[in-house]
Amino acid sequence: MIVQPADRLRRLPEQFFSALVRKANSYVEKGCDVINLGQGNPDMPTPPHIVEALREAVLDPTTHRYSPFSGLLELKEAIAAWYKEEFAVDLDPATEVAILFGGKVGLVEISQCLLNKGDICLVPDPGYPDYWSGVAMSGGEMVMMPLLRENGFLPDYSTIPNEVLERAKLMFLNYPNNPTSATANLEFFRQTVELAAKHQIVVAHDFAYGAIGFDGQKPVSFLQAPGAKEVGVEFYTMSKTYNMAGWRVGFALGNKEVISLINMLQDHYYVSLFPAVQRAAIAALRAPQDAVRELVKIYERRRDVLIGGLQELGWDVLNPQGSFFAWIPVPKGIGSVEFADRVLDQAHVVMAPGVGFGKSGEGYVRVGLLAPEERLREAVERLARIKF
Repeated sequence: MIVQPADRLRRLPEQFFSALVRKANSYVEKGCDVINLGQGNPDMPTPPHIVEALREAVLDPTTHRYSPFSGLLELKEAIAAWYKEEFAVDLDPATEVAILFGGKVGLVEISQCLLNKGDICLVPDPGYPDYWSGVAMSGGEMVMMPLLRENGFLPDYSTIPNEVLERAKLMFLNYPNNPTSATANLEFFRQTVELAAKHQIVVAHDFAYGAIGFDGQKPVSFLQAPGAKEVGVEFYTMSKTYNMAGWRVGFALGNKEVISLINMLQDHYYVSLFPAVQRAAIAALRAPQDAVRELVKIYERRRDVLIGGLQELGWDVLNPQGSFFAWIPVPKGIGSVEFADRVLDQAHVVMAPGVGFGKSGEGYVRVGLLAPEERLREAVERLARIKF
């Protein structure tokens, strides 16, 4: 029998970074000492108090049952209280918070909730490739918003044709940004709210790196902009803030109607998140945030080691403002894939080609601050020996 996949699966984009993993692994298998800076997987453990909360919850038999389909109200209340403390944003736990099986799930789901075949979604370029996946499965049409260095890696709304804005139903944003590491200020989000309200576009702000800002600057939540909850939602994940990447717990916040649609869709996919994981998330949010502050300091020190070292080599790279990534221009006359391949071959350092994040990512590579300082120093030393 020949199995024919559904058209929605045929529309899915190719997983560009699976090839990157295969290349890196091939060098590891040869016995090479590879410094992998190409992925976005936090390298430090989950703080002990969160692990202990999980252990205690797992030993409680009441967590061995299904929780309410939309998640524990206690977790939603903890999320709302944390957002109020961290960002001065008021949220109704019952109607403005949805529990997600990791932030990625929500970012794919929202397109399925809002887009019909042929509807336009505005997507940052470069951007997180899973935005594309949700749009593809919904049958929507992507219109890319170039993120250029001269614009601070923010989209220039004035360049989007009015006929596109009138057809658009959804727009993705992501600050602090993956892959460019740029941040957005409150004025930009005010402009976004104004644009979205005028053209009836739902904004989906991916705030995965919302805890990671450098040089004393705290990242701004989209929901801090006046009227933001009228036009959109924000996605947050425990993965980066608390080194809980494998735990798969995130949340969507904001517009009541959109939150209701996400909950409706998830009712057909899931029977809620394991209650013990939800309890651990509650513990993370309610505890003192010292571990988070220390984590940001570690990333900032790593940034200074890596970027400072590259700048000393004469590389034209800006200091990352947030996230745990750096966005590095490649030399003139060489493509991002060729550059990453050459660095892997000659220095055994893995970098992610920028073109994997979109057409406007060509000319850059993304590097993660996800290795100890001594390994980052070694990476710089290896890169110094490469001739381009």
